[in-house]
Amino acid sequence: MTKQIITLFDTTLRDGAQTPGVDFSLEDKMAICQMLDEFGIDYIEGGYPGANPTDTAFFGQARTNSATFTAFGMTKRAGVSASNDPGLAALTASSASAICFVAKAWDLHVRVALGCTNDENIENIEASVNAALAAGKEALVDCEHFFDGYKANPEYAMACARAAYKSGARWVVLCDTNGGSQPAEVREIVEIVCREIPGENIGIHAHNDTDQAVANSLAAVEAGARQVQGTINGIGERCGNANLISLIPTLALKPVYRDKFDIGISKEKLRDLSRLSRMFDELLNRAPHSQSPYVGSSAFATKAGIHASALLKDPSTYEHVPPESVGNKRNLMVSDQGGKSNFLDQLSRRGIEVEKNNPKLDTLIALVKEREAQGYAYEAAEASFELLARRTLGTVPEFFKVESFRTTVERRFNAMGEIVTVSEAVVKLNVGDQRLLSVAEGNGPVNALDRALRSDLGAYQDQIEGLELADYKVRILNGGTEAITRVLIESIDEKGERWWTVGVSDNIIDASFQALIDSLNYRLVKVGASH
Repeated sequence: MTKQIITLFDTTLRDGAQTPGVDFSLEDKMAICQMLDEFGIDYIEGGYPGANPTDTAFFGQARTNSATFTAFGMTKRAGVSASNDPGLAALTASSASAICFVAKAWDLHVRVALGCTNDENIENIEASVNAALAAGKEALVDCEHFFDGYKANPEYAMACARAAYKSGARWVVLCDTNGGSQPAEVREIVEIVCREIPGENIGIHAHNDTDQAVANSLAAVEAGARQVQGTINGIGERCGNANLISLIPTLALKPVYRDKFDIGISKEKLRDLSRLSRMFDELLNRAPHSQSPYVGSSAFATKAGIHASALLKDPSTYEHVPPESVGNKRNLMVSDQGGKSNFLDQLSRRGIEVEKNNPKLDTLIALVKEREAQGYAYEAAEASFELLARRTLGTVPEFFKVESFRTTVERRFNAMGEIVTVSEAVVKLNVGDQRLLSVAEGNGPVNALDRALRSDLGAYQDQIEGLELADYKVRILNGGTEAITRVLIESIDEKGERWWTVGVSDNIIDASFQALIDSLNYRLVKVGASH
């Protein structure tokens, strides 16, 4: 039997940006978009061009290779023609391939929020879809508050959805905007909608205010919807959105869905799910939730006792899916060989081949476990992991050796009588037989260190040209005056390739220096520098 296609729509960069405490920079958006694109998401909604400088800059050029790059915005205003609406003009002029319009589908909101008539709202939907199509864009319509609107006035909610579809919208998305609908309600209403609008044109956008956004999304799929919208790790305003990190493996691995639907995520890509979730949390500078389904560090953890005994005999006794299928691992290892297999797979992905019986592999496994206990996070810093692996296996030369470094921060009055801070770094390096001393000032001690390191690397200087520090994140791993600090640094080269490195110390500058050194060494490995 031919499987039906379920389309994945990610709104992390738009709806997820409404999460309290989340404020994506342009660099954040670019990095997240690349992660989603490489993972295999079908649609990536990047934000609202024209609404703020970050989103406008983000839509200044196409950002995806395979996903449909999607802009979000409101339908045109009542009383203004489509050609004279500045918001609509920003959407059609953007580099997006598709436009997702938000349209009121509850007559209460039409009256209260828009201040126009029901007929004018429908005219706005039709005109906006037509404008997108005329600009060569694919059109989607988020029918906002659809379920509450349907329960209050089913005829009008359906009229809004019908207007979007008949105008040529590729997807009509039914939104549980307040997040209060129940799965049985969602299933019943979606079934009714699908009698008039084909399910292959219907999407579901669920919020999580009753902790049922994933359940409501699955209910909609069972009722006929064929697009699922959500965010990474379920972020979003109030209680969040449907969590794609939970939805994707459920649709891909559970027989009730797997045997009927195809979500376009290969088994190989699905193994990157845990890494995607954790990398995203690191970008947000927050600790991953240990009990997150599928990807949490405790998702496949079992304490000693009868459960552990059963796991040793047959892992399926207490694991609803194999943890490696989503890139996770069980905390209780069945055998040393199983641990080696996980490492061998990770190394192979990085082009590092090593025999299973190589004693250096055991050393690497023990070293990674020891360092993770100290606070290192290699899931989010693959460049540091690769360097650690290559060093342990003896495949990375010592390009340079740090003799010492020193930073100072001076707070003083300048000639204008203004208070300023000046940071300076001094780094002593040995590159081969050459001893180098570099001094630089910067905007803070870490920036000064970065500049000093990259100002003179001797014989390798030409090979680090184009390398820049793109992002810097700090997390305090414990409290008190002796707190351990983890620093993640994102670097970018002249080709736009990005990588993350990590440092851990009870001194934030020392942790930063570790990550900076790893970044330089990784760059030299990437370009094939010779010792």
